[in-house]
Amino acid sequence: MREFFNDYVQSLETYIMFRIKEAVAKLTPELTEKGRAPIALSMGAPTANPPKKVIDALKSALDEKGAHLYSTPKGEKYLRDAIATRMKERFNVELNPDTEIFSLIGSKEGIANFVRVLLNPTTVDADKEIILVPDPGYASYKEMIKVSGGLAYPVPLTPENNYMPDLEEVYSKLIQDGFNPDKVKALLINYPNNPIGATATREYLESVVSFCKKHHILLVSDAAYIDMYFKPELKPVSVLEIEGAKDIAVEFFSFSKPYAMTGWRMGWICGNSEAVQIFGKLKSTIDSGLFKALQKAGAEILNSKEGDKYIKEANERFKHNQQLFIKGLKEELGWEDFYVPDATFYLWLPIPPRYNSAVEFSEDLMKTSGVVVVPGDAFGDYGKRHFRVSIVCPEEQIKEVIERMKKDGFYFNK
Repeated sequence: MREFFNDYVQSLETYIMFRIKEAVAKLTPELTEKGRAPIALSMGAPTANPPKKVIDALKSALDEKGAHLYSTPKGEKYLRDAIATRMKERFNVELNPDTEIFSLIGSKEGIANFVRVLLNPTTVDADKEIILVPDPGYASYKEMIKVSGGLAYPVPLTPENNYMPDLEEVYSKLIQDGFNPDKVKALLINYPNNPIGATATREYLESVVSFCKKHHILLVSDAAYIDMYFKPELKPVSVLEIEGAKDIAVEFFSFSKPYAMTGWRMGWICGNSEAVQIFGKLKSTIDSGLFKALQKAGAEILNSKEGDKYIKEANERFKHNQQLFIKGLKEELGWEDFYVPDATFYLWLPIPPRYNSAVEFSEDLMKTSGVVVVPGDAFGDYGKRHFRVSIVCPEEQIKEVIERMKKDGFYFNK
């Protein structure tokens, strides 16, 4: 059957999280039997229930007249109006809900389809159009671009550049590597970042907008984690807050992370009206929009006191978990200094020096202790010798992870 399917799809790897899930499922009986039932620190998905208000709103909306009919792909007006209000109140960004906002079946779907709109696919490497992507970065970016017939070029996020790289240096290196700069279609940024948790300053985002305007490159911002932060004075900035950004930028948002609504698959794109409308042409041919009851519930939570309180309390739990995990790593397991982010629920950690690779370490930790983490290699070449943990599980499991690692000898320098 393989001959029926295109080369791009056949070259794809199964998403890393699903590969890890399959491996864990096979090991679960053995691990459970020896008292090491799996504890997942791998998936970036809050485990708490969504806000009660949004669940109640969904139940109520199910009985509304017309709720079960087709929706418009761009999103019902009440959802787009709620998004516009949210963007104004949270970021002081003015958006036209009719032309500058479009609903998504989750931001992951939105970014994948937006890439399809941007790239002219080809199998000839020299002719492939380029999207600059963060490295380390969300594992699906490169695969989204590959399956659309393009090329992902890495933008290194390192401690040396404070995870805010000089884009002119990246651009010069791209040319030195033999790539045609005229093939660069877009720069994709992700702040707060997955997997590192790093944020960007307003000044840096200003430089990013200037860079994209100078080189006539579309700016694509993935802001899925923008409401997940620990210090009010370090509240993450929307790229659309930057003066002139709407001339060149679009931004993607998600209900998944801030409201623990990962299974609802809801998000939106906003920004440059022409880009949003062109994207909408593709969307209108491939789906019929979000279930209206979901939209009604989403609109209810976006600008509510209950929603804001929920995000604040969730962030406090994540900060507590972060501090608890860091204390265990440093005081009980001898982990050396590492970057501690002020946002997201991730920690980006170095592997013990005795291991040859992050994959080797992650597999040993899973098979020995039942602790499931993600090897840094999954996030790009600059992720090697690191691993990512997601600290969304209950406090008791955080403590259990540290205890298991101690009992099973997972010290940093032993």
